[in-house]
Amino acid sequence: MLDTDLQAVVLTLKLASYTTLLLLCIAPPLAWWLARGKHWSRSFVESIVTLPLVLPPTVLGFYLLIAFSPNHWLGQLWQSVMGSTLAFSFSGLVVSSVIYSLPFVVQPLQGTFVSLGRCELEAAATLGYGPIQRFFWIVLPMTLPGFVIAAALGFAHTMGEFGVVLMIGGNIPGQTEVLSIALFNHVEALEYTQAHQLAAGLLVASVAMLMLVYGVLKKRQQRMLL
Repeated sequence: MLDTDLQAVVLTLKLASYTTLLLLCIAPPLAWWLARGKHWSRSFVESIVTLPLVLPPTVLGFYLLIAFSPNHWLGQLWQSVMGSTLAFSFSGLVVSSVIYSLPFVVQPLQGTFVSLGRCELEAAATLGYGPIQRFFWIVLPMTLPGFVIAAALGFAHTMGEFGVVLMIGGNIPGQTEVLSIALFNHVEALEYTQAHQLAAGLLVASVAMLMLVYGVLKKRQQRMLL
């Protein structure tokens, strides 16, 4: 494996890890509100969250590139605070990854929260448990498989995304060239041996993630049948 490919692998794992950690902070309260909230704007917010699933990645990447550019207020705000541009940077990749991987984490959590019974939460509330205590002592243990599935899907989707990362990150080795971009570069250069190595790595990682997801689902179903 070439040094640039190894850099791409490390950068991809770093991007997927940062994105998954951020999503596990953002997605739970959003999924809880979508599952339990009754506000009129819930359908609109749910549509926005789900949009990356149906929108072509190049379209989403194009509009994010405009928003992240120094000519847009968002890009200007980021540059004035952080001192660097958001477009064509690793930070821009992380922000865009959080956006396009958001539905892959929110939807499994939302389904888990919908199926969660109210009796345990009401009993905990009558015992004087606050919202934070109820989340960590009641909700989290009962919905832990949902969190594992959501994290695995978010991590795997971030690793394999191509269109958005190409738009936002460009193709800068060691800075924004992730695994999917490196694979595309090898195919363009007719370097099929290196392309096979990277593609096989992504394939094995994807299969491992799916085995983890279905393994957790199977154990959960077995517990529910007992």
